[in-house]
Amino acid sequence: MLRVEDIDTYIGGSHIIQGLSLRVEKGGAVCILGRNGVGKTTTLRSIMGLTPPRSGRIIIDGEETTNLPPHRIARKGVAYVPAERHIFPELSVEENLILAARPSDKEGGWNIEKVYEYFPVLASRRRQEGTTLSGGEQQMLAIGRALMGNPKLMLLDEPSQGLSPLLVRTVVQIIHNLFRDYNLTLLLVEQNFRIALQLAHRHYLMGTKSRIEGVVTSKQIMEDEEIIKRHLSV
Repeated sequence: MLRVEDIDTYIGGSHIIQGLSLRVEKGGAVCILGRNGVGKTTTLRSIMGLTPPRSGRIIIDGEETTNLPPHRIARKGVAYVPAERHIFPELSVEENLILAARPSDKEGGWNIEKVYEYFPVLASRRRQEGTTLSGGEQQMLAIGRALMGNPKLMLLDEPSQGLSPLLVRTVVQIIHNLFRDYNLTLLLVEQNFRIALQLAHRHYLMGTKSRIEGVVTSKQIMEDEEIIKRHLSV
């Protein structure tokens, strides 16, 4: 579904991503693990076209998207859920969802009724302004809004950020069920390895300047605590 080939991305004069390559299989769930500031979020923004790379290639479902603007990448079935969620402040829950709607070319695609069925709390708050929701509810709205575009690939940035442990468990279970039941492809960025282990089966270990220092399975992480000490401990 996704191939990133030797990309270099700059923010201003800073060379943030240096020669990054990774891949995600169709229907797979892959996580980028690493400390703050190594380039995890910039990687997702590069794939989405928000911070496009200056060199290298990005190929999504067999088509090169390296130089496409974000709206054209979204039309190819890519959804990005940023850590900040970016809820439209003066719009209701329902208006936030409707703005992201894109028809599906397959039977059983996502629409507002299906999102409400999957997230009943959003249905009960449909007339409420999105920014008045709790943190967990805003995360559900951000995911529901992404689903309204009927994506094949979802880029999910730090879904646990700013949530209480109870809300984290709820959101993680929702994401897990979603990808299990609807065969979506997931590229996840996460610093909390416990969440990453619940959601992904393969993990890229990212070091400084976005250099990939290893690719490991969830089983390898659980069996070797040195992996976490070397790549995630402060």
